[in-house]
Amino acid sequence: MKRRLCALSLAILMATMSMTSITVAEESGRQMEDDVDCTGLTFEDLFEYDNAVFMFQILDDWATADLYANSWVNESRASTVRENLDGLFEGFPGGNNSWISTDEREAVREIGAKCIADMYTRIGIKENLDGIAHREGVSWNNATFVEEGIGLEEVNLIPEGHPEERDCQGADPLGLQSENCREIPVSATNNLEISMFVKDDQTHNTRFNQLPNSGQSNFTVAMNVTNVTSATMMFTFPYVDGLRMANWTILDDGVENLDVGSIDEIFLPDGSVRVSVDIQYDKADYPMIRNIFFDMTTTPPESNDWPVWTGNQPADDTIIPIIKDGSEVVAITAEAMNDWASDDDAWGLNCSFTENGWSSRMNSDGELLVTSGSSDSGTATCGLLDPYQAISNSTMTWRFGQPASFSAIAGEYSDLVSIDSNPSLLVQNLAVSIAASQNGNDGPATNINLGSASSSDAVSLSGLSPGEFMIHITATSPGMLDWDVMVDLSLEKTNTPPVLSVDSNLDGSQATWSSDQYSFSLSGTAIDPDGGEVTLSASMCGETTTSFIRTGINWDVSISIAKCVADGLTQYDVILTATDSVGAISTVEVSVPDPYASDNTSPDTIDSESEEGGLPSLGMFATIVSMLGAALLLRRD
Repeated sequence: MKRRLCALSLAILMATMSMTSITVAEESGRQMEDDVDCTGLTFEDLFEYDNAVFMFQILDDWATADLYANSWVNESRASTVRENLDGLFEGFPGGNNSWISTDEREAVREIGAKCIADMYTRIGIKENLDGIAHREGVSWNNATFVEEGIGLEEVNLIPEGHPEERDCQGADPLGLQSENCREIPVSATNNLEISMFVKDDQTHNTRFNQLPNSGQSNFTVAMNVTNVTSATMMFTFPYVDGLRMANWTILDDGVENLDVGSIDEIFLPDGSVRVSVDIQYDKADYPMIRNIFFDMTTTPPESNDWPVWTGNQPADDTIIPIIKDGSEVVAITAEAMNDWASDDDAWGLNCSFTENGWSSRMNSDGELLVTSGSSDSGTATCGLLDPYQAISNSTMTWRFGQPASFSAIAGEYSDLVSIDSNPSLLVQNLAVSIAASQNGNDGPATNINLGSASSSDAVSLSGLSPGEFMIHITATSPGMLDWDVMVDLSLEKTNTPPVLSVDSNLDGSQATWSSDQYSFSLSGTAIDPDGGEVTLSASMCGETTTSFIRTGINWDVSISIAKCVADGLTQYDVILTATDSVGAISTVEVSVPDPYASDNTSPDTIDSESEEGGLPSLGMFATIVSMLGAALLLRRD
């Protein structure tokens, strides 16, 4: 039972060094959470995936790590994952019935971290005290998972809108099934994506025996990659002066085989180093054991080239625009400086400022970060530096500062917001584009030329959804790098409720009755002025329907009068409700008269006229009764 539970929970787990185990109960109702035990298992033992990426970042303490993993499961393998997960729930409502449900998915998420924490990472790190690289005993496994730090996520296990999707079926005597439970067949081949990461409130999800030398001298990293069908693994180490990869190998049952993968060294601009491993494993080779090894050292290489400028760098005295608020900000992106210099390994900018309080550094993403001082601008002399501290012979001098500032009255706005632009005179003329921006999408831009005087300009909020937004500034000026920055001015777009209307017929009525007159239909339009989605509902006689036919902004709904008739009502009052994406509501009330009302009036009118003309005589009734009596007597004879 233990192995089956672990194995099948792994089925979704592996796709990423991830996922799952499950909170279930035996037939007796006892929780099995404490019985979940995946000790000694690896993801690949029972699960195949199409491709995976593992990012193993060793933290500064050289004892913990941030492991991010993402895997992709396609078509037939995706169906197998669903089948295996469904099999975990045998004996429970909807379990092991060839349908995978949202309840089963939530249970998988619940204790997946517990199962992962028991598994082997198959990663080992050892210091080389004798200077000899390790090549044996990959069962070190001194890197282990930390349960409380493991975050899990899956994409598309239960695909939205699957053609065979249905409400969860089957007996549920204990009432365990959720109200909104839905399921799809396990045969569904929709692709899956599964990931593992560090939880938001945690610092790491993996730990290992602290490396005594903290990377300052030789050490070896090893990993057992048996059954790893296709994966890319990235090992990133903290900055250590001169740290580099000295050697690597791949061994199949102890014999070197370099054709099944590659291991590359990548120097990051902040001076840290990353090792990239690409590996494959043919399932037909199982149980052949495949191990990878790479050795790290701080011993300088025998030769090293010098970083050189390419001529594409900005000229001396170029203005580098930044936001100057005393904090550390991105001054130059990696993309902007990509072709400024070259080196066989890597290079970064090494800048020294003239003014007090100014400083800079490169980060691992290749960006130059600058912290501003108290002066209006800072002048820096920048050279090139490679991972082995080789410095370029020539330097460049640039000036860092903020060309203009931008402000607005914080608060809510509906259509337009007024933005004040104030030049700092760092440049003589600034061509500025100002746009409201939300979730990476900009509204219409307002373009201005900013000289020595301030400017106040209206910026459109068209296309933005209700909620917070920022101001996107782009600016150009001769002798200045292009400026592209987001400014947070504590602005918010107000929500406009949806606009709901009901169509009228030629005779002024709004309802169109069905031929049997047991239902009627209403039609109209529903629009969200903010461009969001609108949901519709109609309520009448205590019943509500959301079965609207929608075509663009137009809608049509059919409403039955059965409940009203049962309640003895003959006036049909409908409340139509439109709700936008942030919960704002608009309603319209429609009163539909009883279609039989005119028929009932006619006899009344006739009766009224009869009273005025006199009632039929008693002799007429007597004659009719006499005729009926005679007929009955004759029938008896």
